[in-house]
Amino acid sequence: MSRRILITSALPYVSGAKHLGNLVGSLLPADVHARFHRQIGSEVLFVCATDEHGTPTEIAAAQAALDPRSFCDREHDRQADVYRRFGLSFDHFGRSSTPSNHTLTQHFYHRLDAAGLIDERVVPQVWSPADNRYLPDRYVLGTCPHCGAPDARGDQCDACGTLIDAVDLIAPRSALSGDTRLEVRESRHLFLRQSALVDRLNSWLDTRSGWPHFVASLARSWLTADLKDRCITRDLAWGVPVPRPGFEGKVFYVWFDAPIAYIAATQDWAAARGSDWRDWWWGEATRGSRYVQFLGKDNVPFHAVSFPSTLLGSGEPWRTADVIKGFHWLTHEGGKFSTSQGRGLSCEAALDALPADLWRWWLIANAPESADVDFRAVRFAADVNKDLADVFGNLVQRVTRFARAAFDGCVPESGEPGEAERALAVSVRERVSTIRAHHEAREFRHAAAETRALWAGANAYVQAAAPWSSLQKDRPGAAVATRTALALIEVCAVVAWSIIPDLATSAITAVGGAVSAGPPPWPGDVIDQLLDGRRAGVVLPSSFEPVAKLSVESSGFAVR
Repeated sequence: MSRRILITSALPYVSGAKHLGNLVGSLLPADVHARFHRQIGSEVLFVCATDEHGTPTEIAAAQAALDPRSFCDREHDRQADVYRRFGLSFDHFGRSSTPSNHTLTQHFYHRLDAAGLIDERVVPQVWSPADNRYLPDRYVLGTCPHCGAPDARGDQCDACGTLIDAVDLIAPRSALSGDTRLEVRESRHLFLRQSALVDRLNSWLDTRSGWPHFVASLARSWLTADLKDRCITRDLAWGVPVPRPGFEGKVFYVWFDAPIAYIAATQDWAAARGSDWRDWWWGEATRGSRYVQFLGKDNVPFHAVSFPSTLLGSGEPWRTADVIKGFHWLTHEGGKFSTSQGRGLSCEAALDALPADLWRWWLIANAPESADVDFRAVRFAADVNKDLADVFGNLVQRVTRFARAAFDGCVPESGEPGEAERALAVSVRERVSTIRAHHEAREFRHAAAETRALWAGANAYVQAAAPWSSLQKDRPGAAVATRTALALIEVCAVVAWSIIPDLATSAITAVGGAVSAGPPPWPGDVIDQLLDGRRAGVVLPSSFEPVAKLSVESSGFAVR
């Protein structure tokens, strides 16, 4: 019986080119996990959306001389195309600005208000005379009152991770104009009473397992008696309108409505298919399923505290995350990736330079799961050359080229497996089982390392068997070694498919494997697959395209 698994990745902001840090911080690992689960027969729903509300969108739209809606239309399509080119296999890639998310966000507000969890308060807000507007939290910069970092934002300090209020910053300034003549004015806003939910949130967290240690620790550090109530409205025009008298002209805070878009995206997906979204999000229908969220460490507080507060506080039987898989930062040549500052390598630039699978492999093999990881071009090229060109690519190319030349373009039929083949099959079965266990545990670096080791073991078998050396004096022995090697390549490719789908598919095709529109099923009886000669006589197609080696020059990446 297949499992059911709901997978969501953090919503990327609609404005600005996304960089490789955004990709590996949630989107790519979520895709690898979704692909793997489809391979093992799970029923998978993988949804995401562009995060389209808030001041960054308003400002970016104005700079582009577009209204926010037109700007979001353009940028959503742009991002969807980039993710398609990277092979991200979303079942639905939606938008937080859809009518479904507006309706659902307002529904949650009404439920929370009825439960006594919404407070109306007069709060101080930062006004910039130079900008002639209230400044949202993230557009107020200053010195963090907790750690002293000089460029903390008014919503969170990236240096120490503390959630802060803009009015508490030391020496504040406008991120838009640099204005330091900031004023504090009063404005009425709505607050979600997270402090009233601390016990429920802790009880909920007690029932969770499988979280990375640092994610669980971060969540626990926020769920204390000091947990602050969260302001969920803003003085903006672009966003979900607040359905409350006296709040005309205000919208909900983007971090209130954005996670709700996971549910709205599912509703839109289900409506297009004629299915029921409640199967994934509501009550008893979700029993026996798993919900895994993938996100960067800066998003942990919103998913471990604020979003659960919304779901649990509603009093309705909404599905909450079983696992939050968080990631640390991917840095770039010793510095931090930054979309706003244009630092690092964008996803578009990466795809313009090299095929997606090369990036997918390196990013997953070096995923920042337990600590920050630095991307350096020299290391990237060396790793890709070794793993994909020298080990995997060379294995596929030399075996298929030899098989076509030596056995009339077909998988050879003669010969019986010997002790070497039987020992190989047992070893491969054990390693494939280990790789599967790492994927199931969402241990991406370990899964990639074991996959690399599987490739290396396959090369070692081929080198030791050396069918090209025995072809003349022992043709049946050369045939069985070649046939085993071809079957082994298929296993190597199938277990790597979730990470490098294009390269893996090409390898499966090159050895005569069956390729369909769906994912290649995870290897079942590996010993039988390697030893029974099931594909003997199958015609081998044209040669496998080798993986070109990379060189790094001052201008970027080049193929040598």
